[in-house]
Amino acid sequence: MLEDETVTVLDRRDGVAGELALRHRGGAGTYEIIANGCFLMDTSDGRSERLLVDAAREALGPRAAPGVLLGGLGVGFSLARAAEADWGRIAVVEREEAVVAWHRDGPLGAYSAGALDDPRVVLVLDDLLAHLRGGGEPYDALCLDIDNGPDWTVTENNGSLYSPSGLDVCRNRLTPGGVLAVWSAQPSAAFEDALRSAGFERVRTLEIPVARGVPDVVHLAHRAA
Repeated sequence: MLEDETVTVLDRRDGVAGELALRHRGGAGTYEIIANGCFLMDTSDGRSERLLVDAAREALGPRAAPGVLLGGLGVGFSLARAAEADWGRIAVVEREEAVVAWHRDGPLGAYSAGALDDPRVVLVLDDLLAHLRGGGEPYDALCLDIDNGPDWTVTENNGSLYSPSGLDVCRNRLTPGGVLAVWSAQPSAAFEDALRSAGFERVRTLEIPVARGVPDVVHLAHRAA
């Protein structure tokens, strides 16, 4: 028997940078977020999104109730993982109201597992760089998953996050010794070089093999202590 490959569009909305759609893939039983017709993420795995949070927390070492910023709510894997750990405060910065709605009132709520209601969690509806530039209390870790990675941005203005000025903003919002963790759909030696040029230390890349193609990765770097 052939596997059901029916793809159903459950919702389609205008977003900050174009059209966003939520799709359900019948055979796999997964949900997908599509931005301007381009695949952004789905609920099929989640290992690398969890690694994003786990690796940042491990890299920090012993800290009492550290604060973390999650750049992008996505399908909720990273938030659910953060809520399982000992973070003292968890800020989630998401610019798309549609994504929040799909968690609050839609099927993605099963993947964020109610973590939006955790008292440690503050949801910020804003552009990530605008929020980081806005000042305020620094974070011990920034876990960023707002696109397909430094070398493959779905929306053009997301590239500014990975630019020298964007990395400076990230570094300045970290506590001394704080960790920047960036998810990517593929490794990027050029981004590693950019992190070092921006003054980050202990730059390294963790890989998660996928069924087909190049591995997903998490780029890690520290602000100087």
